[in-house]
Amino acid sequence: MRTERRWASRLPPAVQDSLLPALLLLHVLIMWTPAELPVAAVLTAALALPLAWRRRAPLPVFGAVAIAAAIQWLVGIQLPADVALLVALYTVAASAERVTFVAVAVVELGAVLACLRWATDGAFLTPFAALTAMIVAATALGINHRTTRAYQEVMRDQAVAEERARITREMHDIVTHNLSVMVALADAAGYAQPEKATAAMRQVSETGRQALTDMRRSLGVLRPDAARHPLPGIAQLDTLATQMCAAGLPTELEIDGDHAHVPATAQLTVYRLVQEALTNTLKHTPAGTRAKVRIECAAEAVTVDVTDTGPPIPSAPHPGNGITGMHERSAAYGGTVQAGPLPDGGWRVHTRLVFGSAVSA
Repeated sequence: MRTERRWASRLPPAVQDSLLPALLLLHVLIMWTPAELPVAAVLTAALALPLAWRRRAPLPVFGAVAIAAAIQWLVGIQLPADVALLVALYTVAASAERVTFVAVAVVELGAVLACLRWATDGAFLTPFAALTAMIVAATALGINHRTTRAYQEVMRDQAVAEERARITREMHDIVTHNLSVMVALADAAGYAQPEKATAAMRQVSETGRQALTDMRRSLGVLRPDAARHPLPGIAQLDTLATQMCAAGLPTELEIDGDHAHVPATAQLTVYRLVQEALTNTLKHTPAGTRAKVRIECAAEAVTVDVTDTGPPIPSAPHPGNGITGMHERSAAYGGTVQAGPLPDGGWRVHTRLVFGSAVSA
């Protein structure tokens, strides 16, 4: 059965919808006598053939099948093609919420009329109960299919929104950081001696290339060759600190513990948090400010602590994307970003990321 279902699911929808009408017509041609065949074949075609268009026009198809069933009842011929009513009812329930119960009422009325006309020996209740059960089952299956499809669409939209937000955070962090460094280097080059200005401009060029590389890495997860562009992690913090020093923010880096066991996504989060904190320091503090980054790697957690010696950063009434992104990144690992002035002066950004089995605890 599983093999048959997989085979059937690979067929185009139009072919799938044509299988049942073809089988019903074949059944009539084989089982009915030549005297009864013309009427039976015409009624079967009227009941079954509209099902080939049921996905594109569920309500018109249901109406056509219901009319054909009414004509069949008037003629007084019982046909296996009556199952087309259940298929049409299922399609309506799966696609049109508002008229589902109207369709159920129509089919239920047909069941009552059929039992009154064709029930043998006055046994009305048993066939009526069986037909009602089939009507309820077809309706429930259709409603379940519609609900499942709606849920999948919501989940798909949510996944797209989350991916869009992730890309937005990555692009903000990359562009803001690297542009801040490039601006600081360019300003310094304007007042430096020719030799130092040349070195600063080389650093600007290197920073620009690094920004392009980071963008390729961030967007590379959407491509099959993403493995060739690994995202930055704790190991790249040393390069980041060197870059900040070149931009005019002396930065000290201290990493306690082994970070090899930290998941790549958690390492990327650590890197982006440190990058955003240092970028804010570079943008909002005067010359002479120093920064210190301390990373503590435990068995199932990473603590991030970034401090500087600059004056307190004035709080904006509406925090920018950087602060919001820091909170979102930290919250993904159960952390809360604490940002504020230190008692003896300076500014501190602190959070603790939890991963592994400690997440459930």
